[in-house]
Amino acid sequence: MRSLLLPAGLVLLALFEAAAVWFVMPLPGSQRVRSVEIAFALHSARWAIRATALLCLALGARSLPPSRAGRAALAGLALLAGGVTYATNFVMAADRIFRQPEAVMMVRPAASDVAPDRLVVGVVVNGEARAYPLQFIGYHHFLTDTIAGRPVLVTYCTVCRTGRVFDPVVDGAVERFRLVGMDEFNAMLEDQTTGSWWRQANGEALVGPRRGTVLAELPSVQVTLRQWTALHPETRVMRGDPRFADAYDRDYAYERGTSRRTLTGTDPRSWARKSWVIGVRLGGADRAYDWNALLRLGAINDTLAGRPIVLVVATDSASFFAFERPDAATIFARDGDSLRAGDRAVGFGGRGPRDTLRVITASQEFWHSWQSFHPGTTRYP
Repeated sequence: MRSLLLPAGLVLLALFEAAAVWFVMPLPGSQRVRSVEIAFALHSARWAIRATALLCLALGARSLPPSRAGRAALAGLALLAGGVTYATNFVMAADRIFRQPEAVMMVRPAASDVAPDRLVVGVVVNGEARAYPLQFIGYHHFLTDTIAGRPVLVTYCTVCRTGRVFDPVVDGAVERFRLVGMDEFNAMLEDQTTGSWWRQANGEALVGPRRGTVLAELPSVQVTLRQWTALHPETRVMRGDPRFADAYDRDYAYERGTSRRTLTGTDPRSWARKSWVIGVRLGGADRAYDWNALLRLGAINDTLAGRPIVLVVATDSASFFAFERPDAATIFARDGDSLRAGDRAVGFGGRGPRDTLRVITASQEFWHSWQSFHPGTTRYP
C-alpha cells in the first residue's frame, strides 16, 4: 500500500497545479464554464493540498529500494513535481506573465512618445486630467495611481475590450490588488487584504470574504490622445515602463480592430461574438449599440430608462462620447467634431455657448463581454 503513495502524491500534485491554472486562465474550454467558485476553493485550499501531496511523496519514497536505480527514480520524481509546481506558479501565473510597472510615470503631451492617434482611457478627478494609453494598460491589465490626491484603479481587459476606472478604497482603506487570472474571459483581481477575487468588467467581488461588494466606478472615456489633449490641454499622459518595452503593443491592429486573434481579435460584422458595441447603463437599464451603426450615422439619439441620450463618434472614427440630451425633442447630429441641434452647437466635452450636456459613462466592448455581464441588456435598434 505504501508503494502507491508515491504515484498518488505525484498525481495529486500535478492535477491540482494544472487545475488551479486551467480554471483561471484562457485555456481550451476553461472560460466557457462557470468555475470561479471551484477555482477559488482550490486556491484557498492550496497549501493543505500541497502538504498532503508532499506527505504522500515523502512516505512513498521510503518504499523505493535503496539502490542507485531507486535513488534515480526518486530524484526524477522530485524534479517532475518541482517542475510542475514551478511552471504553474511562476511561468503560467497571470501576475507573472503581465507584471506591474514599478511606478506610474506621467508626462506632458509634448514630452510623450505616444502617437496622437493611439487610444487612451481618459479620466478627470477634481479638475486634473490623466490619459492612460491602451498600448500600456492593455499589457498591465490594471494599475493604481493617484490623481489630485485621490487614489484610482485604472483597469483594462483586452479579451473583453473593457476599460474601467474605479475607486480602490474599500472599508475605508486603499486596497492593493494583483492579477489572479480571468473568469468568463474577463480579468480577475485579488485584493491583498482578504484574498477576495474581483471582476474587472464591473468591479464586483465574485468570491471571498468581500463577495458582493462593488467598487465605485469613476467616469472615463476612450478616445485618441489627440482628441483627449484637445479637450484637456493640461493633461498628463502615462509613459510606458522601459522594462516592458518589448511587451507593449507596438502596432495598431488591436486598437483599430484589424486583429483576428482568437482571444483579442475583432469580428468586423455586427452583433457577432467579437463585434464591437457601445454599452450604456443608465437608470438601471442596459443597452448595447452597434459600433458599425454609430460609424455610419455619426450620432445616435435614443431614450434609455426614460432619459434622452445621444451617442456620437468623432471624425477620427475612434473617439466616442455619450451625453444626456436636455429633452426628447432635441435631436443632435454630428457636425465635424461637435454636436448640432438647430442653432445649438456643443463640443465633445459636452460644452456649448449656451448650454452643457451631462456626460454619461459608455464603454466600447466586445459583444460577448457586454452580453455576459449585462444579461438583461437590450439592443439598439
